Amino acid sequence: MALIRVNHNRTLKGHKAVILTTIPVPSGSIQAIRDRFPDLQIIVREVPWLSDHIPDFDEKEWNDTTILLTATFLPTIEQAPRVKYVQLTSAGANHIVSNPFFSETKIPFSTANGVHGPQISEWIVATFLSFQHQLYTYYDYQKQGKWKRITENPENAEDAVGKRIGILGYGSIGRQTARVAQALGMDVHAYTLHPRTTPESRRDRSYVPDGLGDPNGEIPKKWFSGGSKEEIHEFLGSGLDILLVATPLTDKTRNLIGKHEFEILSKKRAFVTNIARGPIINTDDLLEALDKGLIRGAALDVTDPEPLPDGHPLWKAKNVTITPHISATSNAYYSRLLEIFKINLERLSEGRELINTVDRRAGY
Repeated sequence: MALIRVNHNRTLKGHKAVILTTIPVPSGSIQAIRDRFPDLQIIVREVPWLSDHIPDFDEKEWNDTTILLTATFLPTIEQAPRVKYVQLTSAGANHIVSNPFFSETKIPFSTANGVHGPQISEWIVATFLSFQHQLYTYYDYQKQGKWKRITENPENAEDAVGKRIGILGYGSIGRQTARVAQALGMDVHAYTLHPRTTPESRRDRSYVPDGLGDPNGEIPKKWFSGGSKEEIHEFLGSGLDILLVATPLTDKTRNLIGKHEFEILSKKRAFVTNIARGPIINTDDLLEALDKGLIRGAALDVTDPEPLPDGHPLWKAKNVTITPHISATSNAYYSRLLEIFKINLERLSEGRELINTVDRRAGY
């Protein structure tokens, strides 16, 4: 976390926030921020993802801007010399780490970590259960107007009780997925880059919606950690029925899951889910694993390449579900994001540590 050393400024007098969102934001959330910080100037604009243009915006506004909420757009260092805090709308920061406004400054950047847990965990469980219960096949029968059973064997489908899910990257998404998986009777193994050997180290210090997640890190039956291949393989070989890839994309995690890893997962023919970033899994090796039946199936909300081109072999691969990076979609997205923003504005006004800050050395 980052420490902002300023005198207490409870109304944020002298501060200006530029809020750039990709869709219209809930007016009530913005008004709540205005009510709490009456001296804070606020400018709100809609800017599409990856756009380099802000509609109806005077560039001179950057001169005294001190706070920025943004998806992808960043000003130059010269344009916005007074910025004290940047709030990203995404959980990942890989798309901005090479931008000079991040790489050549010490400005605290915070992510939307914690916003995605509820809806993405639902997508994870829904795709897995749909596969287990062969709902996709029955949906095809429904469209054909056929009352037809795949088999008369009452034990043809597998339920989730007793299955083991391995969560590669135990952040907010992983913790909420663990909570749901535990409710379904599943066993949870967690993997983190750094060791979590004490109760204090297992606590979640990022934003968590009330009543959700695993705030104290109590759900996993077993914890794994480390950055070496041997340590990754120990985790993958711990009897996983499901592998959830939920780790950030960095130079170290690119192609982290490939041919050798799929061979380890083949011992239980694990189901592989990726909601993180496509390049963490080697696509050619994934195709081979699906084709040879080394894994029972896969659910992908992210791919490499992305967008997945028409005619790509993944579209016709066996036992795979693909969606176009939509698992984070939720009508509560921006209200949760602005809750994080409000918490950090509160902390900024008091000179306290911000939450969800990006570790510049790690890149997330």
